Amino acid sequence: MAIRKFGTYQKPNVDPITEDLDWWHPVEGSPTMKTWIEHQTDDGKYLTGYWEATPGSYRVKYEVDEFIHMFEGRATLTHDGEAPQTYVAGDTFLIEAGFDGIWKTEETVRKAFAIRAR
Repeated sequence: MAIRKFGTYQKPNVDPITEDLDWWHPVEGSPTMKTWIEHQTDDGKYLTGYWEATPGSYRVKYEVDEFIHMFEGRATLTHDGEAPQTYVAGDTFLIEAGFDGIWKTEETVRKAFAIRAR
């Protein structure tokens, strides 16, 4: 099928993964995350779904490209050596492979994502 319907970010179609993602390492506070993978290609190189994180900071290094649309919350991303950038509900942005820095969730974030492995 060429079209796939997801659940909503408030009610995904799948159960969440509740462990931190492998490349996310808590550095401040006690953040938690949930990841709902609504679709993944057979080769595992393209994933789409929803993600939620509670306040706190993670050190993260991206080896993938991630397209994000934030439905709720506020987060500040600081790529090492660069100025912080803050994103809020309604923002849409792309994190390219090579981002190495801090993801700080200031207010619980809920987002839709599309991840492409290089």
